[in-house]
Amino acid sequence: MALVKYNNNSISAVTSAASIPVSDMVHIKTLTASSSANLSFVHGSSDVVLDSTYPIYVFKFINMHPATDGVAFEFNLSIDSGSNYNVTKTTTNFGAFHSEDGSSATLNYDHNRDLAQSTAFQTFFTSGNLGNGSDESTSGELKLFNPSSTTFAKHFMSNVNYYNDSDYSINCYIAGYGNTTSAVNAIRFQMSSGNIDAGTIKLYGIKDS
Repeated sequence: MALVKYNNNSISAVTSAASIPVSDMVHIKTLTASSSANLSFVHGSSDVVLDSTYPIYVFKFINMHPATDGVAFEFNLSIDSGSNYNVTKTTTNFGAFHSEDGSSATLNYDHNRDLAQSTAFQTFFTSGNLGNGSDESTSGELKLFNPSSTTFAKHFMSNVNYYNDSDYSINCYIAGYGNTTSAVNAIRFQMSSGNIDAGTIKLYGIKDS
């Protein structure tokens, strides 16, 4: 966010704030789960914007809680306004683990969580799964770059932290690309099994510089 410097000697002397720039991050849409099968953002539906308006889109996950124990939080992309979520993806991952009792800690890469030209949903987790205890959830974000491009693949990067069902804190990084030159205009978030019991996802657009 850019800093603004006024010529006035003190803030009390400022007579107009019209020139104060707004944040480069613009809130677009918030979806809240309540025993929901999925949360989907579709361009042009329910005030969702997911086109060339912004070069970068950011999804913020807040306390995503599964109805089923031992599941993964995952996503997929669509090029046909949500009729199909099956964009071909190639991805990679790594994560840091630390157990609640301090007995185990490691940095891990799990090739089983990667996708290689696959249309499957991509998990946000490096390894292990999310518990459904009353205090267990995952939070983090996903960045999607230039989804409306009809020239380039669709790059994305995510970072989440989650309460593993074996009482670990696991911080995970997943990155990759949707291998399509068609515009991506929808994205779906879900648990690998069962509903999203609770949680909030906020969509933001990042203004061009």
